[in-house]
Amino acid sequence: MTEKRSKYDTDPLDPDFVRRTEENLWGATRAQQSEQTEPLPPGSVTEEPTRRFDEQLGDTYPSVFVPPAYQPPRAPQPFTTFGAGQHQPPATTSAPPPGPSTPYPGPHAHAAAPTSRTVSRLGLPENLALIAPYIPFHIGLVAALIELAIVPREETRVRFHAAQGLALQLAIVAITILFKFVTLASGSGFGAMLFGTAATVFLIVSMVRVWQGKPHHIAPLEEPARWLNEKIAPTK
Repeated sequence: MTEKRSKYDTDPLDPDFVRRTEENLWGATRAQQSEQTEPLPPGSVTEEPTRRFDEQLGDTYPSVFVPPAYQPPRAPQPFTTFGAGQHQPPATTSAPPPGPSTPYPGPHAHAAAPTSRTVSRLGLPENLALIAPYIPFHIGLVAALIELAIVPREETRVRFHAAQGLALQLAIVAITILFKFVTLASGSGFGAMLFGTAATVFLIVSMVRVWQGKPHHIAPLEEPARWLNEKIAPTK
């Protein structure tokens, strides 16, 4: 006859002890939780299927075994600024040629063959008036002074060469006086003779260049010539 067991029987040797205990204690709780549990909603229709990472890269996946495809160099693009069109180089503005009223024009403004017209208030042809300030042996010194004192400022070409010739003649006179002191101190006049010869040759070359209409500009004498042209005003 089988012995009747109650629910409070806790015989550890009973093989069904654990099962019966769980059924008595947790059975009702699990049944209630299972009734309240709702199934999960199905996945979204718009969800995309899982894709492999290498499939997304495709042919662009870099590899050390496959050299990159050759791409021709891009043509250089013109420089552009934000909000503006294509860059345009700055326009070069050249100064207008000096007019007849310019008091002291540039040296290349007179690069033209002189004519035989008569210079105003001087009574000499233009070609002779231009070369007169470069005549050697101090003759050009006197001619340059006369031209600056008589020729009006409208004759810019004549006054330009008169002022430059006067500055050149005065520089030659000053250096000649310096060599005279050197000759008195040393007793030898070779340096003074050599300088006199070079000065005479330079004056003759200046006359030839001006007569041919070539630009003749002595850069070291530009400021003295400008000062002489401004200070020696023509008489009225």
